[in-house]
Amino acid sequence: METYKSDKHIIDCDITTVYSKLSNPEVFRKHMEDNIDKLPEEARTHLQNLKFEDGGVVIESPMGPLKLGIVEKVEPSKIVFGAAQSPVPFGLVIELKEVDAEHTESMTALQLDLPIMLRAMVGSKLKDGAKKFGEMIARLPYRDL
Repeated sequence: METYKSDKHIIDCDITTVYSKLSNPEVFRKHMEDNIDKLPEEARTHLQNLKFEDGGVVIESPMGPLKLGIVEKVEPSKIVFGAAQSPVPFGLVIELKEVDAEHTESMTALQLDLPIMLRAMVGSKLKDGAKKFGEMIARLPYRDL
């Protein structure tokens, strides 16, 4: 299984709040429905392929919908999403670390079980995807959700 990691990011919010929001994707569905028009065009473009559901996320991709459900939680430091519906074994790991009472460090990792030939073709895109997902996680308005 290949792992593609994002950079580490600092979130301006305490770890308890960040963990509670990320471990409950339904929170984001309601927020997105109410605030999608307020987001910048670039954010709307990225989020149009993402749907939040109770206990999971669905990503629309060229291969069809990829459904990720929460398969592991380690409060307050780790949330693991696993593929419930995907053509390849796929997972997303979000790791959190308390920096201080008001800041949390985050890092995301995409994990895929790809044939060697596909790794060479899509590896750079997956690394870029992990990086962008990490940036998105860091920019979410946790206190406003």
